[in-house]
Amino acid sequence: MTRPVTGANATDATDGPEDGPAGLRARLERTGYLVDEGLAIACFLALRLHRPLFCEGDAGVGKTALAPALADVLDAPLIRLQCYEGIDASQALYDWDFPRQLLHLRAAEAAGITGADRLESELYSRRFLIARPLLRAVETQPSVLLVDEVDRADDEFEAFLLELLSDYTVTVPELGTLRAQSPPVVVLTSNRTREVHDALKRRCLYHWFDHPDFDRELAIVRRRQPQVTARLAAQVTAVVQRLRTENLFKPPGVAETIDWAEALDALGATELDAELAFATLGSVLKYREDADRARSLDLSAVLAARGV
Repeated sequence: MTRPVTGANATDATDGPEDGPAGLRARLERTGYLVDEGLAIACFLALRLHRPLFCEGDAGVGKTALAPALADVLDAPLIRLQCYEGIDASQALYDWDFPRQLLHLRAAEAAGITGADRLESELYSRRFLIARPLLRAVETQPSVLLVDEVDRADDEFEAFLLELLSDYTVTVPELGTLRAQSPPVVVLTSNRTREVHDALKRRCLYHWFDHPDFDRELAIVRRRQPQVTARLAAQVTAVVQRLRTENLFKPPGVAETIDWAEALDALGATELDAELAFATLGSVLKYREDADRARSLDLSAVLAARGV
């Protein structure tokens, strides 16, 4: 979806609310995404300074969810690039639609069109160019570009991404240089499976996503799963907070807390007991060793300690 914006209004959508970080924080929270003051300031500066925002932290703490919330606030399309090992520029930037080019060539030959220069100019025109996420973000104003799990990509892709984020231009040899009229809002996420190079981080504003405290996590669960009883939401949050203090292979994130509350509600539960908790651990823990450790906890004591 492309929303061309030109002239004086080209940057309005990404300049940030006039009432500062507090106003942006309120708008994000109206979308259901709760932020603290530090993240609100980081988002505001990313919008105001047109700088990418690099979000790092454990899986499930809300990094990826920030991008759709910003897109909602800005009324801009969300364009997502999922990174993985071996991703290269052609898979992220653009490619040519070879099957359609071949059909066009056969149709031209059947019509008696044989001029090489004409055929080449038609085959390598914009109509046969497949825009991948990065090119779509350059061509779409305004837009929010999510580069998800950049730590899964390799060094060469990082270098390419750094170059693109420097000037937001894409050069297609057959068509020339395509330049963004205004920079997209860029959110990069990393689960820190490896260290991302300093050069890319220096280009961005940085924010570390930590696990929230009990009150904030409970507020998130209540916002995302309003049908869950207040007591059940508090009990689930208390248990997940306790699980994170264990030496787990993969501590649960906020996403797993939300999933667990939803699963328990789907079973008709209004409060948590040990039997039901252990039966539904697959919603919150994804490794057998972690589940075995969780079963050794005295959930009654955990809930009593939190007062829920």
